[in-house]
Amino acid sequence: MKLLEYQAKQQFAKAGIATPAGRLARTAEEAEAAARELGRVAVKAQVPVGGRGKAGGIAVVDTPEQARAEAARILAMDIKGFPVRSVWCETGLDVAHEIYCGITLDRDRRRMVLILSGAGGMDIEQVAETQPEMIAKLWPDPFRGPQAYEIRQLAFTALRAVPALAERAGKLAAALVPLVQTLHRLSDSLDAVTCEINPLVITAAGDLVAADGKLEIDENAEYRHRDLAAELARDSVGDDGATGEDPYEVEAKRRGLTYVHLDGYVGCIGNGAGLVMNTLDLVKAAGGEPANFLDIGGGARADVVRNALDMVLSDPNVRGVFINIFGGITRGDEVARGIIEARDELHITKPLVVRMTGTREEEGRKLLQETGIVPGISAVEAARKIVELTRGVQGGVPPALTGGQGGFPPEKRED
Repeated sequence: MKLLEYQAKQQFAKAGIATPAGRLARTAEEAEAAARELGRVAVKAQVPVGGRGKAGGIAVVDTPEQARAEAARILAMDIKGFPVRSVWCETGLDVAHEIYCGITLDRDRRRMVLILSGAGGMDIEQVAETQPEMIAKLWPDPFRGPQAYEIRQLAFTALRAVPALAERAGKLAAALVPLVQTLHRLSDSLDAVTCEINPLVITAAGDLVAADGKLEIDENAEYRHRDLAAELARDSVGDDGATGEDPYEVEAKRRGLTYVHLDGYVGCIGNGAGLVMNTLDLVKAAGGEPANFLDIGGGARADVVRNALDMVLSDPNVRGVFINIFGGITRGDEVARGIIEARDELHITKPLVVRMTGTREEEGRKLLQETGIVPGISAVEAARKIVELTRGVQGGVPPALTGGQGGFPPEKRED
């Protein structure tokens, strides 16, 4: 769950981290009123993605009239698929320097990592690739949190890499200690997988102010933060009732499915996140484009498989589906029944290619064969088959497809 910038800053301010004064505006008139109150402001699109500045979603204005005009322009924008529903109008800062301060999940080490950099206002991943010496990292003890001496050491390492900050590193390091500890406590209390301030502005007066904020809360802990989820939902809904979220992902979430919508045409279903990721790779390697990620999990029943197929095929761009099942807890015969029921009840006429191995795979394959669906022998073969059957097809089924080729019985074929 990605909070909008103003929501992240509200959490920062509640925790005691300094942020610029600001007002949320959902109309150009509200932005004009905010500018009359605050003076010179930055008008910033509120969308849960980065790259707003490059997309033209941020404007610095001097007058209320300019704020109104820029807000009207920004509110009409769509940034990376997210319509702009509101803008955050905040006072400008007397910026002396910008640094980066963030806490995020290090999946390799399976713990949170604290990152400081003297290169603020930039994509931190890009900095890591091009200027790794500008980044300092600390993996704090999850129970004690980052200690003062650890933060000072981290700050010295990061700030001394910037000539303009080297002489002030000691004073800045001391100021960073309480801020970083506060940020870490906030991240922990909100179950955040990412909690960053970029840029963290050093003002001409030497104060540290969060000029931007990013907070992403673990969706598995969303039940502990229903107030934030409700607020985010309200801010994502436009006057037409539409939200800025991907409609397929919203529907999948309603159904209780682990689903990510992609831009391709080959539907992908598997049991286990790693297997589904491998399935996407196999489709890509075979020359196809995955349309989604869908993990039905372990012990999936027939009704779950049916639900998954219905979800995947609700996307009109899907030309066929690759179902990749490894039977551990999941039983092959249960999956096969779900596929057959889905095909018959939903009148599926697009090709289905099934790779099945493990628990009751023979029973599952037999059920599929008896109904005209012939599963692939290997995952690689199955990926090649589904790409072959769907490449260049805009909808329906390739004319050459028959029941013996992995889709459905001839009487179900769509001409």
